[in-house]
Amino acid sequence: MVSACSPSRPASARIAFVGDAGLPLLGERHPGDRAPVLLAHGFGQTRQSWSATQRVLAERGHGSFAWDMRGHGESGRNDALDRYRAEQFVGDVVAAAAQLPALPVLVGASMGGLTGLMAQALHRPFSALVLVDVTPRWESAGMQRIYDFMTAFPAGFDSFEHAADAISDYLPHRRERKTPAQLANLLRADADGRLQWHWDPRLLGEFVSGSEHLQDTVSEAARGVDVPVLLVSGGRSDLVSEKTVAHFLDCVPHARHVQLPEATHMVAGDDNDAFSDTLLEFLSAQFPSSAAAAATPASSYPHVPAVSGAPR
Repeated sequence: MVSACSPSRPASARIAFVGDAGLPLLGERHPGDRAPVLLAHGFGQTRQSWSATQRVLAERGHGSFAWDMRGHGESGRNDALDRYRAEQFVGDVVAAAAQLPALPVLVGASMGGLTGLMAQALHRPFSALVLVDVTPRWESAGMQRIYDFMTAFPAGFDSFEHAADAISDYLPHRRERKTPAQLANLLRADADGRLQWHWDPRLLGEFVSGSEHLQDTVSEAARGVDVPVLLVSGGRSDLVSEKTVAHFLDCVPHARHVQLPEATHMVAGDDNDAFSDTLLEFLSAQFPSSAAAAATPASSYPHVPAVSGAPR
């Protein structure tokens, strides 16, 4: 199935593929001749969270692929007796990387970034990493705030307006209110006609709750990363702090850190123009030529010097 697109660039395509242990996953691929980009969303999001970024990348000639993680959106859910585990998400991100013609740059937000770090340590499927407001260790208060919001509406919502109110209360800094069309990808009607979040509620108890134990695992994985790395954090984030950034730069001393002062944890959604500019600058520095760069082995890319972000 091919979606409509601007006549000035090739159309995007919906791609069904198989993740870890054969689970069906769904993504959207945009063609391009420059270095390919794999976009991994955070918990509770869908591939549509990257729509604006994919359009910008396509305009610059970068192919990209974004998918709904397992238990999210239009992708499959684990069977009732199969608990959600970190290694499943790692297997899925490796399978998603294989949907692109060369080793892609991973752009991972929150859970997507953590999964990418672990995948790179184990399988090395990426030519570079861009981590979006995520570090191997995180602030517990910020994680608790996210968890509280995700569990706040067990009965769902009686209308799109009800859901828009809840999101506006959670993200009061956002000026634009979510429209029903924008919420359509985030909600689905249950048997009683109530609107529920699109993600499998089992994810909270089986994967998100108690994820603190993963911090040492991800930290160790980060120490083994030898490709270019960019960390983009939000200056108003309550999940990533100066302390967690310092720990990350100790684990990955060649990484570069850029802070977007007005962004919260939802970096790309809060300030997509600034985020896109930062991403394109990184891609241009790492891949100065077009098609040739996309085919270059990851081991030949120069490391990015460590640059700290602006102090908060």
